[in-house]
Amino acid sequence: MFALAKAIAAGLFVSAVPGVATAAGSSSHIDSSLHDEVAYDWRSVRVGGGGFTPGIIFSPVERGLVWLRSDMGGAYRWDAAAKRWLPLQDRVSESSFMGIESIAPDPVDAGTVYLAAGMNWSAPAAIFRSTNYGKTWRETRVPFAMGGNENGRGLGERLAINPFAHDHLLFGSRHQGLWASDDAGVNWRKLDAFPLAGLGLPTNRRETHGGLSFVVFDAKVRDRVFVGSADPGAQHLFRSDDGGKTWRAVTGGPASDLLPVKAVIGGDGVLTITYCDGIGPNGITRGAVWRFDPARGTWRDVTPIKGAQAPIGGYMGVAVASGDPQTIAVSTVDRGKPVDTVWLSHDGGTHWDELWKRSDRDVSATPFLDFGAKANFGHWIAGLAIDPFDANHAAYVTGATVYATDELQKPGTMQWAPWTQGIEQTAIITLVSPTGGAHLVSGFGDIGGFRHDDFAVSPFSQHVNPFLSNTNTLDYGGRAPLVMARSGNTHARVVPDTSLAWSADGGATWQPLHVPSGVPHADGTPLPEETGNAAITVSADGQTFLVETDQPRMTRDRGVTWQAVSGLPSRTRVTSDKQDAKRFYAIDFTNSRVVRSDDGGARFHSVAGKGLPMDLAAARNDNREAPPPILADANRAGALWLNLGGALYRSTDFGETWARTGQAISVERYGLGKAAPGRKDAALYALGTFGGLRAIWRSIDGGATWQRINDEAHQWGLRIRVISGDPRQFGRIYIGTDGRGIVYGDPEVRPAQKAGKGTE
Repeated sequence: MFALAKAIAAGLFVSAVPGVATAAGSSSHIDSSLHDEVAYDWRSVRVGGGGFTPGIIFSPVERGLVWLRSDMGGAYRWDAAAKRWLPLQDRVSESSFMGIESIAPDPVDAGTVYLAAGMNWSAPAAIFRSTNYGKTWRETRVPFAMGGNENGRGLGERLAINPFAHDHLLFGSRHQGLWASDDAGVNWRKLDAFPLAGLGLPTNRRETHGGLSFVVFDAKVRDRVFVGSADPGAQHLFRSDDGGKTWRAVTGGPASDLLPVKAVIGGDGVLTITYCDGIGPNGITRGAVWRFDPARGTWRDVTPIKGAQAPIGGYMGVAVASGDPQTIAVSTVDRGKPVDTVWLSHDGGTHWDELWKRSDRDVSATPFLDFGAKANFGHWIAGLAIDPFDANHAAYVTGATVYATDELQKPGTMQWAPWTQGIEQTAIITLVSPTGGAHLVSGFGDIGGFRHDDFAVSPFSQHVNPFLSNTNTLDYGGRAPLVMARSGNTHARVVPDTSLAWSADGGATWQPLHVPSGVPHADGTPLPEETGNAAITVSADGQTFLVETDQPRMTRDRGVTWQAVSGLPSRTRVTSDKQDAKRFYAIDFTNSRVVRSDDGGARFHSVAGKGLPMDLAAARNDNREAPPPILADANRAGALWLNLGGALYRSTDFGETWARTGQAISVERYGLGKAAPGRKDAALYALGTFGGLRAIWRSIDGGATWQRINDEAHQWGLRIRVISGDPRQFGRIYIGTDGRGIVYGDPEVRPAQKAGKGTE
């Protein structure tokens, strides 16, 4: 459970731009006394893992201390006493800093750790330093770009600490060469003596470079350091024996079309390197494992499967046992046939044991990992580590979880289990809090979504029948809340059967819903119902489903028959009245007007919309994952809300007239919940900017006044995709983040809520 936090004293983050020390974080320059605040208790809705955590590192100096980096949810530290992972970046307000490019625990001082943070090359980047196990941080903005959520995020580690002078750091950047700090990360300078200056920043937003893939110091030989390059070129490994003053290429090794992606130095000084023909995490087709002995200057190819017998895929994760440098482990990546695996050797790579073949995985703590079948060994195995204090304890990461075992050195069947207590590394697309049944039903990216009956327990199953990896829209009947519908897509261009489903039991089970075949597009692009672009809306009585195909259609018999909807443009994101089953609402953007159906969705007509601006284009968002522009109060017929580019409007007469409210706040995301005691208006919850402060706000008087309800310790990078209140519980807010899962908050901790029960 997240601790209850009120006002947190300034100074826990310190920003260090070379020569300048200032308070960090978007809110630290704001006088919080200008804003009314309500203390909230924040907790996570448990799923357990769920996303990609490309790097895991055991502390070399303290037993039980482990660090983990994620690609969009910040970093974590394992708390051995509490037996859970602790999120370390929740107080960050800069979205980019939730993408961790690299992590470096100090090899001398256990409590000191560094994070290289930056989501992509066009976003801000910083080095974070903590000397108290991640409780507080110093932030230093840096001039080199990062890519914590770009291709190549499994490479590393790019950030390294000199074990003989641990204020001396090196960072291998993606685009701008090698950088050094001599004062524990406060100031940085580019090492012009390094042979590769970098390829420069990309010109396309979605492009990136592998750049300098790893920096590895030898813990036993002073000032010896190796740097790998994953950019095209003739030379890919470089060596310095004077702490980085001078460099030379290391000749030999594999062909130059293979790129070094990760490396580790054993106690014998031998460097083990994994190679791929791409930077991943997708698209890798070949790979290798080589070992370089600096003392002899010799290379050895120790790839587990070579030549024509080698399956498609490469090698990425690599680890060596602290007490036995001949015990090494490597992981495959993008080996779909038969499956990715970890290889283990006890003789320096001469012989290998394929662990997938003798491993079993107990995923009962996070059963979604079965994905409707027996959980396989995993995919995107970029991170792999062996505990330096216990060679039986090892862990590897996948695109969906972290697995650990205490039986690495034992013969026979090896047991693995998710090691994810405290980790919520998921992107939420949508969620609803219905008027009955479970208090929360979610739509996730990659893992579909869930009905959450107990917020403290990972749900038994995802939404299946069909399973759609991304749930784009969710809706329910306001007076028949057990009737739900969803739309979504798979990662394939066209879904295999249908992108639509409905439920009669509040999302516990689902049935596929098929619409009649539409008219093929002349340009050959798929139809919206084939790609998850066709949103679905449920009437208040649960009898009507309205689907936004090219020609919008509706059914009143669960898809047995369909009829065309008139007066409604395609894909405008329809909203149903949650109390009046005859009413549906939408915006006709072509004619810039609000339209309404008064006959249960069959026909739409324009309404006066008095009080709205002439141009409603600010409410338009063609992204299939975007929330609808109009929201309906779950407990009050005809009560509507509309966000027009940050300006909030409300109607209490079914859209006929509108009034601007909340003029002091610019709203990005918002949701509705049960009215406060003695109030008629729904409680409003919003991510927005008020008085220069971007935060989470609540209004209980229709938007006239606002109170901040999050604090400096609970910001989650302000990467927020969806917000909702609870129509049955005043004060409850659900926040779907983009990387930190679902968090929910209550204005005070009540004993009945401590178990996190989600069903009435």
